[in-house]
Amino acid sequence: MNLDAVLLALLAALLAAIPALAWAFMERGRANRAEARALELQDAAARLRVMEEQEAKNAVFLQSQAAAAIAEQVMKRADETFHNREQLAQARLEAQLKPVAETLAKFQEQVVAVEKTRAEETGGLKEQISQLLQASTATQAEARKLSAALRRGAGVQGRWGEQTLRNVLEAAGLHNRYDFDEQTSTDSEEGRRRPDVTVRLPGGAVFVIDAKCSLNAFLEAQDAADEAAREAAYMRHAQSVRTHMQGLSAKAYWDQFDQGSPDFVAMFIPGDSFLAAALERLPELMSEAMDRRVLVVTPTTLFALCKAVVYGWRVEEQAANAQEISKLGRELYKRLSVMGGHAASVGKALEQAVGKYNAFVGSLESQVMTQARRFEDLKVDHEGKALAELAPVETGVRPLAKLASDGEAAEPGRLAALTTQVR
Repeated sequence: MNLDAVLLALLAALLAAIPALAWAFMERGRANRAEARALELQDAAARLRVMEEQEAKNAVFLQSQAAAAIAEQVMKRADETFHNREQLAQARLEAQLKPVAETLAKFQEQVVAVEKTRAEETGGLKEQISQLLQASTATQAEARKLSAALRRGAGVQGRWGEQTLRNVLEAAGLHNRYDFDEQTSTDSEEGRRRPDVTVRLPGGAVFVIDAKCSLNAFLEAQDAADEAAREAAYMRHAQSVRTHMQGLSAKAYWDQFDQGSPDFVAMFIPGDSFLAAALERLPELMSEAMDRRVLVVTPTTLFALCKAVVYGWRVEEQAANAQEISKLGRELYKRLSVMGGHAASVGKALEQAVGKYNAFVGSLESQVMTQARRFEDLKVDHEGKALAELAPVETGVRPLAKLASDGEAAEPGRLAALTTQVR
């Protein structure tokens, strides 16, 4: 019973499962058809994609060709634009560089000219250096000759010193026989004196310059073999300068001239190195010379002293010119005063002439012209010639106000003030 029930249950289950199996088979068929449709659709989609890709490739190819053509046109236009801009830039650059090129050309010409001038000057400089070397050699030879001549004795040294002194005086602006005299003789209680040079000063004063100085010891020092011998020679030179200064002070030249002359005598040493060597050994030499009324001078200091003398002469000449200007001014004022009187007389005469003319015009207008105009009223043919109007002269003569009596007294004082300014 149980088996039958089982079988029945199985049968019932199978019967119940048939519709489900049928439905399953039906669904399976549908699924297969759907799968087949899906595959067809996939194939269609794949073919569509292939077609789209082909069309896309074709479109891309066409677009690439169009883009290439456009790009080619763009590049061509860019090349033309770039070429035009390059030509324009080239033209602008050439226009900007043209002044620079012209300036460089001028600069090159100047450089060539300067180089040519430099070459010429270099050649001239070499020639001048050669001449300078020759002159230096000649100067050395002359210096050796001068040194040898100075060693011959005091006479040669004295003449050389006198010539050097004369050169300094003339270089300062003094003239021989006018501003200074050489080798003049003066009488004194000790006998006749002959100073080398007497220089005239403004006001009639003079001062004496002596140019004698021994240089033997100095020249020996230049040729000394060792330092001791050289120092000993320089010391003898300093003592020689002091001895000459003391002897010159003892002559007292300042007592032999007018009271206005300076109370000193100038001792001329013809070289600064000569005095420097003496002062190096005897530093008190200059103070001692001043105490003895001796002014030790060299070409440099004597030149400055003589320049002061020239300036004094110039001031005195200006004072003399001022006096002459004052004299000429007084004479000119006198003549101007006379001429002013004549001008005043002319003005008065002109005033009288104007008055006479105005009186004549008034009489002519009142006595004659009134009668003559009656002919016009009577219709007399006067051939178109009308009677002119005679106007009196109203402008007066300008008086000379500066020639008034009070002004005449003031003018000499003004002239004196101008003379004082000139002085």
